[in-house]
Amino acid sequence: MPSLTDGEIRRALKQVEENGKQQNLVDGEGHGTGRLVLVMKPMPTRVTADWMAQQWRDQKRLKKKLGSYPSMSLSQAREIFKRDYADMIQKGRSIKVAGDTRPGTVADLFEAYVASLKADGKPSWKEAEKGLNKIADTLGRNRAARDIEPDEITAIIRPIYERGKRSMADHVRSYIRSAYSWGLKSEHDYRSTSARRFRLVYNPAAGIPTEPKNVGTRWLDEEEFIRLYRWLESPDTPVHPPYTRAVRILMLTGQRVEEIARLHIDQWDAAERIIDWSKTKNGKPHAIPVPKIAAELIESIKPNEFGWFFPSATDPSKPVSHGTLYSFIWRQRDREVIPVVTNRDLRRTWKTLAGKAGLSKEIRDRLQNHTLQDVSSKSYDRWNYMPEKRAGMAKWDKFVRAMLAKKRMKTAG
Repeated sequence: MPSLTDGEIRRALKQVEENGKQQNLVDGEGHGTGRLVLVMKPMPTRVTADWMAQQWRDQKRLKKKLGSYPSMSLSQAREIFKRDYADMIQKGRSIKVAGDTRPGTVADLFEAYVASLKADGKPSWKEAEKGLNKIADTLGRNRAARDIEPDEITAIIRPIYERGKRSMADHVRSYIRSAYSWGLKSEHDYRSTSARRFRLVYNPAAGIPTEPKNVGTRWLDEEEFIRLYRWLESPDTPVHPPYTRAVRILMLTGQRVEEIARLHIDQWDAAERIIDWSKTKNGKPHAIPVPKIAAELIESIKPNEFGWFFPSATDPSKPVSHGTLYSFIWRQRDREVIPVVTNRDLRRTWKTLAGKAGLSKEIRDRLQNHTLQDVSSKSYDRWNYMPEKRAGMAKWDKFVRAMLAKKRMKTAG
């Protein structure tokens, strides 16, 4: 059968419109490679025209839609059929599993990776998306992801490092490495959210060394803890109130900054005085009974109309970001009105002072949602330890109140 022309298609569409009968147009002979077919159907208000790949397999006719005419032109349909279907049909493989055979681009890879983070509920997806968008612009969004070389990654990272932004340079390396690592694993993963395969051979960022991690050791002693807490209660300069409240809750509970910053009314059980997170950084649900001093602070806060306890100063529909809380603490440090501390140090401080208050390391680990690596904890123990957590927080509450009261007594004397 000779090849189709646009004129034939237009005439056939007119015929279908006039006689109301379905008509199929076949492009080319199709010996051994199946056929490209345009299926035209009369509808109440219009005629639909869909491009189909067609093959005979096991004495059955199979069809798969490529697109619709005229949004997909005749030349485009031919190109896609030849690229994605003809070879598969020749090899005897079913067109039902055929798809876009072009290797995915840099933009395809980065977008699919961010989509996977978002689907998994990872709060880091926004930062990853922002970083990878800039990287894609530099590497070339429409280049095949498999063509990127390690020296191109290095060329992006080195100027950032040379500006003294070592942490940022390591973040860029991490974003790229993670995206390519995901891409390699997704090649044959039926759960993949990407419609494209990338045909990656290796990870171009895998061999780039990471920035040495400085393991923090800083924690606040009792005097420093009280100094910071009292300043947060009565700051010497105007600040957005949710900032000071959020940091005090961090100090009193020892939780991760992101989890406290995003505290929502749906996560607060006022009757039980429990904060309940359905998903956390380590991917596991987590619930803690808060000490009474923290519960009283939370109960004094009226969540905004969007349900956030600590809304953003610029957009109340969103919670304050953990980055904003870090910046807030850094600004006060620079003013020398609080001890030298970071929000991560506050988590370490809670761990240390709670130990001094008499809480066992196991209960402290459970209260801070640190992953327990023993087989029993990981695979068998499903007890929620809520009574033990309550007892631990009661001890901690008594310790904190005594610490703050002792300082008040010294001041009064």
